[in-house]
Amino acid sequence: MEENKQVSNQKYDCLLFDLDETLYPLNSGLSVEVIKNIQEYMIEKLGIEESKVPELCFSLYKYYGTTKAGLRAIGYNFDYDDFQSFVHGRLPYDFLKPDPLLRNLLLSLPIRRVIFTNADKTHAARVLNQLGLEDCFDMIICFETLNSTNKGSDLVNESNISSTGIFDINDCNRHPDLELPKTPIVCKPFEEAYEQFFFDDSVRNLQAGKRMRLHTVLVGTSHKAEGVDYALESIHNIREALPELWESSDEKSESVTYSGEVAIETYVKA
Repeated sequence: MEENKQVSNQKYDCLLFDLDETLYPLNSGLSVEVIKNIQEYMIEKLGIEESKVPELCFSLYKYYGTTKAGLRAIGYNFDYDDFQSFVHGRLPYDFLKPDPLLRNLLLSLPIRRVIFTNADKTHAARVLNQLGLEDCFDMIICFETLNSTNKGSDLVNESNISSTGIFDINDCNRHPDLELPKTPIVCKPFEEAYEQFFFDDSVRNLQAGKRMRLHTVLVGTSHKAEGVDYALESIHNIREALPELWESSDEKSESVTYSGEVAIETYVKA
């Protein structure tokens, strides 16, 4: 009975952390290299005209959350491992340096910590290793967790696909009511990819989480937006902004109750 009482007084079951541009800052330069590699893949591997790539990337991110998910939706077939190897395999991970301050903060949290990223498991492991955070998380929810292992052979919804096999995403800008083809990829910011308390650098991702009644923390700015409960200039400000996360269950008052049973879904930016 005493054990059940402690669980019921625990406000949060776990904390979900985004990876890129959340555990390290945007100015590290790594994200710029990711975008560059994605665009090169589109040109070299998919044969997309170079002049059209930047606008296409923007539209795919806008409608699908990631370029990879959008490319699959509009009709491009490619091996997921090949895409991830091309995009992440050539990254200058030495741009990232160990962060002992963040490591100490994370290890001092008396709550389960989970990485929740659209990236693949190899990229997640390399980033955490570079930051010195490889043993700071209990679980990694990543692309492979959320998606099947058929490496891109899954079927897309072929409605609105043209005779060339590729849906013109720009039609959505001209005709807002046009139905978008669905992507077979599960990723943020779609609601099926969410659960729990969420730290992320993307307002859109957090807004989706908020619709699922999560507590949300925006990292990278101190300015709050709709759907954001807390806004932190840096992940290092977490203890100052949210001291209650360090309160162990036996220190909480009887008035604090756990809102209900919550489970991590093992489903999952490039």
